[in-house]
Amino acid sequence: MGNKRGISQAFNQQPDGLVLRRATVFDVFDISQVLIRSITELCRADHLGDPKAITLWTENKNPAAIRGWIDGGSHIWLAENTGQVAAVGGLLDTGVVTLLYVDPDHSRCGVGTALLRKLERELAATGCSNASLNATRTARDFYIARGWQPAGAPGEWNGIPQFPMRKSLHPTD
Repeated sequence: MGNKRGISQAFNQQPDGLVLRRATVFDVFDISQVLIRSITELCRADHLGDPKAITLWTENKNPAAIRGWIDGGSHIWLAENTGQVAAVGGLLDTGVVTLLYVDPDHSRCGVGTALLRKLERELAATGCSNASLNATRTARDFYIARGWQPAGAPGEWNGIPQFPMRKSLHPTD
């Protein structure tokens, strides 16, 4: 444990070929595909394969709706892995992480962690001292492993459990 900096750097390595950038209206089709594939394939513990739950969750994840988010000033970020959109994240200036979805072909390789860290840095840079989000059952342990803490009783959105979480954006070292 004497080499905290080395350990920290080892865990914060970004995958080779990964680019983090703001989304544009030219990305809406790729964003839609990542969101829908992630929800459908990776979030089974939440929707339990129920077609109605999947439809409710994905109905506003189409290119036209996403273009409206971007045109409306939403802060949507992408992780591109070797030129492909691998993850999508979103945030509000108020300190809320609104989206973090990873394409199934890019899960468990550090893409989600890299994008989450980028969103946290963006919020801290705007003066937010605390961040919040609602995690799904699928993502809850992912966030806990990255320093997020439960922040209240679970809720529900269209039958999908939601777990409020928070994180201080103040450096701890």
